[in-house]
Amino acid sequence: MGKAIPRIIKTRAKQILALYPDKFSTDFAKNKEFLRSLKVQLTKLEINLTASYIARLLKQNRN
Repeated sequence: MGKAIPRIIKTRAKQILALYPDKFSTDFAKNKEFLRSLKVQLTKLEINLTASYIARLLKQNRN
């Protein structure tokens, strides 16, 4: 089993996804690069968790 993602990361990811729905995909690396380009105050860990959570959300919604 994997680690649980903190609620603040999930909330922030959903907010960012709502603002830029066409900029994200199921690809973790592309999501990570886009989050870096936003110039949002996030640590490396927060960027990685947010990018992976967004990719997971999009994969779930696609099915």
